[in-house]
Amino acid sequence: MFKSILVPIDLADTDLAKPAIATAATLSQTWNGVVRLLNVLPMTPVMLAEYVPADFDEQQRQTSEEALAIVARESGIEQSRISSVVRQGGIYHEILEEAAHMKADLIVMTSHRPAMRTYFLGSNAGHVVRYAKCSVLVVRH
Repeated sequence: MFKSILVPIDLADTDLAKPAIATAATLSQTWNGVVRLLNVLPMTPVMLAEYVPADFDEQQRQTSEEALAIVARESGIEQSRISSVVRQGGIYHEILEEAAHMKADLIVMTSHRPAMRTYFLGSNAGHVVRYAKCSVLVVRH
C-alpha cells in the first residue's frame, strides 16, 4: 500500500523526527517500500548575500547531505531502501514538490502539539496535510 514514503526532517531538531522515521521504517518494512528523507534549506536572503561566503549555499547543502546520511544510517532501515535529498526553498512547498517528484504514496512527518498561533496561522504540517496529493501521517511529538 505504501511503497514510497517521504519523511521531511528538520536537522536542527532531529529528535523531533525520530517518531516519524520509526513509523516510516515500520511501514516500509510492512509494505516492502522505500523511504526518502528530505531536508529543506531556506533561501539565503539577498541582503545577507554580501556578508556570507560565495559558496555558502553549497556549504549548507553539503552539511545537510552529510547529516541526512548519518540519520539514514541510524534509522535502522536497510541501506537499499532509504535515500535522502536536500532541497532549497519554502518548507511546505518543497515537501509537496518532492512528494510529487518521487510519486510518494505517503508523507510521514512530526509536528509539535498545536499552539494557539498555529490554529490561526497554520503550520508547515497543516499546509502539507491540506495540499498533498497523497496520504499524510502526522506523528505528534
